[in-house]
Amino acid sequence: MSDGTDPMAAGDGALVVLSTVGSADEAQRLATALVEERLVACGNAVGPITSTYRWKGKLCCEPEFLLILKTRRDRLGELVARLKSLHSYECPEILALPVEAGFKGYLSWLVENTTPGEGTEEEGVGARD
Repeated sequence: MSDGTDPMAAGDGALVVLSTVGSADEAQRLATALVEERLVACGNAVGPITSTYRWKGKLCCEPEFLLILKTRRDRLGELVARLKSLHSYECPEILALPVEAGFKGYLSWLVENTTPGEGTEEEGVGARD
């Protein structure tokens, strides 16, 4: 930036949550519900990917879609409960990773869009561009 200020800030409670699902439709359904409910600010669906894992004693290699969800630590409990209730898997992958640092504007947007009752319809992913 020309004014010499650092555009980055400490993550301070921001999290990236990962979860795999069995289809693109399920990924979209979950991401939409979680964004609408302000449990996450954004959900990305990546895939298909190939997951190799052991389940109930059997080696499995299956196509899946990876959800990358952005939220805050103080919303994690509600997010996990809701994700488990919406998810088709008996034991869904839900991993929360702390954000060490991020662009200040994005982190502010994340907080605003995971606060119940905040923001407007015009404010969304497209508004950040």
